Amino acid sequence: MTTGNIQLLGDTLAKAKAEDRAALIAYLPAGFPTVDGGIAAIKAVFDGGADVVEVGLPHSDPVLDGPVIQTADDIALRGGVKIADVMRTVREAHEATGKPVLVMTYWNPIDRYGIERFTEELAAAGGAGCILPDLPVQESAVWREHADKRGLATVFVVAPSSKDERLATITSVGSGFVYAASLMGVTGTRASVGEQAADLVRRTRATSELPVCVGLGVSDAAQAKEVASFADGVIVGSAFVKRILDADGDEAAGLAAVRELAGELAQGVRRVP
Repeated sequence: MTTGNIQLLGDTLAKAKAEDRAALIAYLPAGFPTVDGGIAAIKAVFDGGADVVEVGLPHSDPVLDGPVIQTADDIALRGGVKIADVMRTVREAHEATGKPVLVMTYWNPIDRYGIERFTEELAAAGGAGCILPDLPVQESAVWREHADKRGLATVFVVAPSSKDERLATITSVGSGFVYAASLMGVTGTRASVGEQAADLVRRTRATSELPVCVGLGVSDAAQAKEVASFADGVIVGSAFVKRILDADGDEAAGLAAVRELAGELAQGVRRVP
């Protein structure tokens, strides 16, 4: 039976820790600006210095995502992106780089597609797991059973509003890492990531040995450095998507821009003085 790459994900995060730095985790939606263009963008981000990439499964009602990622999702959906294209994106990005690739998706598309089929195909594509922002932990047992069987991580999202007891419930069943949303609200770039995130990381760590990675709002090297001072990983999405949107259809310029941003962020997470 084909198994996924949860071990590679764990090893990658452990290696970053051993190098006394945070891991850089990038997010890009599949099918944006096209399926091939999206695969090329992920390779460019890895090339620039990302350790892990989350491939977004475009959704028509992305409740966690701000306007930048919603725009990219709209472009991908208008281009006719399918789950098969998401799997192809994972496969080609992983095969080209040997790095861990996760899928970030809302629950509805998996539910419609079928849990067994989805986990089977994701493992066969070399995927490392799934980030599931809207799957309630108490309803996740069937998913986790299939994901565990296939060697896939199940990453849950915690927020500053999560009480300590709730954090313990979530971290006791999650795997791979914990996605700590730095603030209440949707994805997007922010002027400051703030103390709420540091407090959330501290409270989450008190409940679990899993690495805690912070996302929502990190957009430049200075913010990456700030988050790297207290988190195991720094997650950046909207800033990469915005670089591609700003390139306005010039694929070479978009690829150069995301590669450059990954390089800057990779320096930021290294905690160098």
